Amino acid sequence: MRPEPPEIHRVSLLPFPLPLAMHFEPVVFAVVIAVLVVSLTALARRLPVPTPILQVIAGFAVAMIPGVTIPQLDPNLVFFVFLPPILWGAAMFTSVREFKRNIDKIGTLAVGLVIVTTAVIAVVARMMFPDLPWPVAVALGAIISPPDAVAATAIVSRLRVPPRVITVLEGESLVNDASALVLYRTAVAAAVTGVFSWGESIVRFFIDAGIGSLIGLLVAWLIVRALRLTRDPLAEALLTLAGPYVAWTAAESLHVSAVLACVAGGVYLQQGLSTAVGPTSRLQSRTVWELVAFLVNALIFLLLGAQFGSLIRIVPRGDLGAVFRGGVIITVVAMLVRLIWVPVITLLPRLSANVRRRTPKPNWKSLTLVSWTSMRGVVSLATALALPLVIASGQPFPHRTEIILITMCVIVLTLVVQGLSLSTIVRVLRFEPEETRHIEERLARREATRRGAEALEDLSHEPWVDARDVEALRAELRERLRSDEQEGGRFEGRRRLRLAMIDAERRMLIRLRNEDTISDEVLRSLEQELDLEAVRAGGGNAA
Repeated sequence: MRPEPPEIHRVSLLPFPLPLAMHFEPVVFAVVIAVLVVSLTALARRLPVPTPILQVIAGFAVAMIPGVTIPQLDPNLVFFVFLPPILWGAAMFTSVREFKRNIDKIGTLAVGLVIVTTAVIAVVARMMFPDLPWPVAVALGAIISPPDAVAATAIVSRLRVPPRVITVLEGESLVNDASALVLYRTAVAAAVTGVFSWGESIVRFFIDAGIGSLIGLLVAWLIVRALRLTRDPLAEALLTLAGPYVAWTAAESLHVSAVLACVAGGVYLQQGLSTAVGPTSRLQSRTVWELVAFLVNALIFLLLGAQFGSLIRIVPRGDLGAVFRGGVIITVVAMLVRLIWVPVITLLPRLSANVRRRTPKPNWKSLTLVSWTSMRGVVSLATALALPLVIASGQPFPHRTEIILITMCVIVLTLVVQGLSLSTIVRVLRFEPEETRHIEERLARREATRRGAEALEDLSHEPWVDARDVEALRAELRERLRSDEQEGGRFEGRRRLRLAMIDAERRMLIRLRNEDTISDEVLRSLEQELDLEAVRAGGGNAA
């Protein structure tokens, strides 16, 4: 049974009406949020504070301004507008190979740890609130249990962390929402109706996961087929953006896992995009998805801070102390469960001599980082807000306000405590540089260049080929091989020279355009060629 979302209303933050009180209309609120997004992004580059934490603080500060009215966050807005592109985009940029290699670790975190955390938090919640029904306590545990994909990616990806650790954390965040939502919906249904069945919940989880994944794969397969039929880069980018919403809507209409539908669809689309579209579309689609991810992440953290501020203002001050104590206790419990679970579930199988022979010894540095990284985020808040207002008897849903505030406390505390400490922990652990990627990259460049040379030789005998073009391309291939094999300052010097040449060419094109010698269309066409060369030379971020 799906819980009904709460009624959406605007809550005044002032205890009395003020004629001159400042009320944020939606357009003004959107403009303020947009300005904050840009300003905080620029500021975060100069401060050792992760951008999400600054965004949460800024949202909280806006909510605390006297007279400001913050709209209550609609759970449907999070579940349909924000979550699908986050999951789909994260899946598109996930390494399938590394995901498969770490599937056992991801599974123990995304399913096993979610169940254990839910159970422990439910017990602790019952100890703090003896009148809390067990189904409601389990619902609170399911709300708190899954670390957030947005928070993990936004903070960890900025640090010098081994790719395997990032793969495990991202993979966990992609899958754990599905297991947590199944527990959540089962517990809420039991709280509302008084009927609960563990067997039905387990069967329902596998049905939801299987059918949801199939829906995502089908949607992505249809998108790939459609991409092969069109040659319009804008239409192709829009098709990839429509994918998560189509998959999510289809899965929700069948009451199966929309989370896994988006994850499976994003993974499949990533595999087919390389052959379904041309180079311009791939560049454009990647840029579009990076922009969407940036905007959605920034909006989510700003809204989290704003919601926290608005909730604090409307709760009686006498109740805040107990709620905050509960939030701190549950935060500590959730973090301790993870700190114990990760090393135990990793080292326990190694009691067997066969396992020790087959698998390498775990890296204690990676275990430490995975154990500590468990920021909560927007999914926890959305599920808390989606709690029904009343149960079947007509009585208010037990402790609904306290659950929402405790959830917000856990989100803020994990973001601040773990988010601020991660950079220090990574620096203290001193991870060794990852060489595997560089080795694979050199191999791929060498093999791709070799295959290009073979294709050039095969085509050199065609009647339409000019021998001078063949020789020029041979020289270019030889130069590329030399550049790939060179190390150190010599290669860096050549790269800087090439970027300086490209910059001079671009400035000349701009000058010709300003003098009306060439049109803007000619400028854009040639500038795109220069940009692609600059990216290849390693200067993609240079202005």
